[in-house]
Amino acid sequence: MSDTALSAIVTGGARGIGKAIARRLAKEGMNIVISDIMGEEAVKTAREIEATGVRTLAVTTDVSKSHDAEELIKQTMAAFGSVDILVNNAGITRDNLSIRMGESDWDLVMSINLKGTFLCSQFAAKEMMKKRFGRIVNLASVSGILGTAGQANYAASKAGIIALSKSMARELGGRNITVNAVAPGFILTEMTKKLPENVKEAYITQIALKRAGTPEDVAEAVYFLASPAAQYITGTVLNVSGGLLI
Repeated sequence: MSDTALSAIVTGGARGIGKAIARRLAKEGMNIVISDIMGEEAVKTAREIEATGVRTLAVTTDVSKSHDAEELIKQTMAAFGSVDILVNNAGITRDNLSIRMGESDWDLVMSINLKGTFLCSQFAAKEMMKKRFGRIVNLASVSGILGTAGQANYAASKAGIIALSKSMARELGGRNITVNAVAPGFILTEMTKKLPENVKEAYITQIALKRAGTPEDVAEAVYFLASPAAQYITGTVLNVSGGLLI
């Protein structure tokens, strides 16, 4: 792989939607950095993608920690010489009704989902500004637009990611850095596949396309926003929900 290839970081890239995004970007010949708190899983995914003919790097990262976020960017620069694309995908849920939600569950979700997106974007943007090029794509959610019962912490974190994306888009646009968000709806992942069938059916009845989304559906949207085709798009939220949100 040429040293001139673009370098893309995917946080939470070891499995699920993050892994699908990493694989999609790898199809374009990019250097791929798999960042995840699950270090062994990150290495496994990086090796799988490397077998397709691209250069990869696995970095164990707790995105809620400033040191880890900074180290992620440093290791990417050392390995590939640039940070061109950052996909902030790392996130968690700790669901409960608002009146029963523990403070620790609120803090943990906000710290990883929102603070983690901020920290990784902050350190990546510093390198992108030097090159006067960059693409930041943040994983939000339709929950951050509609709100979801039992997910006040998650919905608030995703709404915050949308606002963060818009603010950073205004700040970084002059340096040819775009910042956008993707808002997935009901996506079939390992977590959602475990839901009872009646719960899954209830979601699907609300979707215009009458099917759940796949990680690959989200990956295609992320790739579009990171691609030359979206060079004049910034500060936007791309709804990938099959018509759950219209």
